[in-house]
Amino acid sequence: MNQKLQKNLGLAAALSTVIGMVIGGGVFFKPQAVYTLTGGAPGLGMLAWVIAGILTITAGLTAAEVSAAIPKTGGMMVYIEEIYGKKLGMLTGWMQSVLFFPATIAAIAVMFGSQTVLLLGLNENLVIPITVATVLFISVLNTFGSKTSGTIQTVATIAKLVPLIIIIVFGFIKGGGNNAITTPLVAEGLSPVSVIGQVLIAILFAYDGWINVGAIAGEMKDPGNDLPKAIVGGLSLVMAVYIAINLAYLWVLPANEIATYANPASAVAEVIFGSMGGKVVTVGILISVFGCINGYLLTGPRVLYTLGQQKSIPGYKVVGSLNKNNVPANATLLMGVLSSLYALSGQFNLLSDLSMFAVWSFYVLTFIGVMILRKKQPNLHRPYKVPMYPIVPLIAITGGLFVVLNQLLFAGMTNTLVSLGGVVVTLIGLPLYSIAQKQAAKEELSNIDKIA
Repeated sequence: MNQKLQKNLGLAAALSTVIGMVIGGGVFFKPQAVYTLTGGAPGLGMLAWVIAGILTITAGLTAAEVSAAIPKTGGMMVYIEEIYGKKLGMLTGWMQSVLFFPATIAAIAVMFGSQTVLLLGLNENLVIPITVATVLFISVLNTFGSKTSGTIQTVATIAKLVPLIIIIVFGFIKGGGNNAITTPLVAEGLSPVSVIGQVLIAILFAYDGWINVGAIAGEMKDPGNDLPKAIVGGLSLVMAVYIAINLAYLWVLPANEIATYANPASAVAEVIFGSMGGKVVTVGILISVFGCINGYLLTGPRVLYTLGQQKSIPGYKVVGSLNKNNVPANATLLMGVLSSLYALSGQFNLLSDLSMFAVWSFYVLTFIGVMILRKKQPNLHRPYKVPMYPIVPLIAITGGLFVVLNQLLFAGMTNTLVSLGGVVVTLIGLPLYSIAQKQAAKEELSNIDKIA
């Protein structure tokens, strides 16, 4: 029986996947890191949310051209392969499958576990069991079909926006509005130039996830039209929400106080509504994080599945197969188990730093690839083109290079070592690719012999 991925995802599911994957833990947990880095001053923090939003939208506008021109399942790895060749394409998929997706899923799930324990007043020893159980539960849900996953994503996205809107509306109504918002940029003794790099990287983590909707292009009814709308529309909405909620935080609490709370949203809600308000917002955060994990477990396994289909990794028959619901169940469950193993470490910052450096390196290649494709394949069907070309792609490339070089050279020895670790893990994919290719060649010869 010839099984194919079903084309049953529309614009609503794609749009909610972008929003669901971007609005996760970052908007709730990163303000503490941001205002700690600025020394408790609000100005640079607020400015950086705007700059990071603009950078992300230019990145989305740029990548959308490639997504629409190459609407195949696999997302970024397929784009890189089309532009730079099979080996680099395989390395992209390998990095995403063993590093970026599982590490990000694990990190977000650890947030889910810790917030659940806090909300219910449970023993701290239950954080890891709850985290692992959540990842495995969502993995199983994602084997029932992409329509089921898309529905979960849509519901979770609507549910998560409710507490965000409540904080934004009531923050402005009930907050004093007496706190500084634009000045000072940073605390006395700090230089904005030296701090901006770290602040942007912290915030860009909150914006990350936007490109991965391209991985479900093969299951979309009209990817040429819907994919760019989903990426650009989703990111514009996310940016508006991020700026509004950060203004609402500052409307209620000063930046130096926000820097002391691990969960500023709950702290603000507690000031507005009392202790019960804080709990209600924590429930909203849990729904948000649940939707975020689901988004990554919807898109991530499609990359692993594509690697299997291309016979690029050992065990390609297992990961490159579909179940009776026409979804890559083996790839989904494998990624769920790998994510659970990462989650056992509980190292949120290490995992997120590692994945961010690795993925941004390939983002830059994707942005440059838009310009290469324009020269190499001028007649390629492009349902969507980057506006203000080449200005928008150049902004995206410059921003991406800043992130990568800052992590590698200017963010301290720990970040340098973690980034180099990401390079090593990625390069391990090359010998595995060679092994898989030899296996596939042997299999082909064996089949020819049988026919003969």
